[in-house]
Amino acid sequence: MSTPHTSSTAQSPQAFPWAGLFTLSALIFTSVTSEWLPTGLLPEIAAELSVSESQVGLLITIFAATVVLSTAPLAALTRNQPRKKLVIIVLLVFVVGNLLAAAAPNYAVLVIARVIGGLSHGLFWAVVGAYSAHLVPPHQVGRAVAVTSAGATAAFVLGVPVGTALGHALGWRLAFVVIAVIILALTIMVVRVLPPVDHQQPLATGEISIPLRKDRSVPGVIYVCILVALVMLGHNLFYTYIVPYLIGPAGVEPGAVAGVLLIFGAAGAVGLALAGLLVDRFPRSIIIVTVALVAVCAALLGMFPDAPWIMFPVITIWGMAFGGVPAMIQTRLLQLASPRMRDVGSAYLTTSFNIGIGGGALFGGILLDQYGILSLPGFDAGILGVAVAFALVGGELLRRRDARATAVRDQQPTPPAP
Repeated sequence: MSTPHTSSTAQSPQAFPWAGLFTLSALIFTSVTSEWLPTGLLPEIAAELSVSESQVGLLITIFAATVVLSTAPLAALTRNQPRKKLVIIVLLVFVVGNLLAAAAPNYAVLVIARVIGGLSHGLFWAVVGAYSAHLVPPHQVGRAVAVTSAGATAAFVLGVPVGTALGHALGWRLAFVVIAVIILALTIMVVRVLPPVDHQQPLATGEISIPLRKDRSVPGVIYVCILVALVMLGHNLFYTYIVPYLIGPAGVEPGAVAGVLLIFGAAGAVGLALAGLLVDRFPRSIIIVTVALVAVCAALLGMFPDAPWIMFPVITIWGMAFGGVPAMIQTRLLQLASPRMRDVGSAYLTTSFNIGIGGGALFGGILLDQYGILSLPGFDAGILGVAVAFALVGGELLRRRDARATAVRDQQPTPPAP
């Protein structure tokens, strides 16, 4: 059967594009797992390359910083390129970056490999973030985005445990090779099953383009982006270095670390499922409650690192609480942003995620070198406490702003009937 070559045909009501969407979702999961891969393999990489664990943690920062700095310029440079062709090129570059990381003879080459990975990852997100919406008619966009975004939310929960298990089973170099092989296989799937799309959206006749900065939902988008940067900064400050914490103060055997992280990931999957049930019913309070719970867990892990009867249940609760946070924040953005702001807001949200991820890894590495591993949970809890306060105050200000706007609209005189 021939593949459709325009968005109009790709959006035919005859069949929902499950194969293409699942391929995109799997690619998103794999790419995010690649971003987090050094987190679970800090000791092994540091020992082989003769660098400190904080320097290996810095690889997360380098990757995230590359995404933040390059995504917008690369998206602008390639805005007129066919989307499917661009996805394929980006994925092949991603394969090269992972293979170079696997073969890196020293730390400097590994840094170059992470920069290549960051360049491809950022542009990949810029293209794939909107691809699903081009594959379906407007009334199916939410369904399509839910399928592809499942890969991202699952990666935040399971990416590190999966990468750690791969690294411990095969070695850290072969873990990068496995990621490269999976991406190459999925690239073949993209060639075969992903329909091309027409992504150009010209203005309709007589339509006037209003600057997005004047959109009334801009404050809500800014609020969510600041919140996610704070949450990911606090979380990643500690989680990037969770393996040294487990092997060191917690006294977990190195061979058991992957199992502990899998418990965290499984609990996160439960949290993700619960978030899907609760976020629409409690859109404002659920994020505040879960972030506060993560802060409490971090504080307890800092106070009782050598008490397994406290540590293991707390890690499980931590995973469950954090598991739904990325999805809940993304949902909150879509609730607050107007339809015309959703694409731009999603791009800013991706940037904010990576600012938090990279900043957390950098700040955590500095603290690790200066004050030791047990300083990280306390700073994690403190930053998340600030995030909770910001969520409360910012959410209340937005609520009052919306109430005032509603009151003004209600006071407008009703136009006479014709």
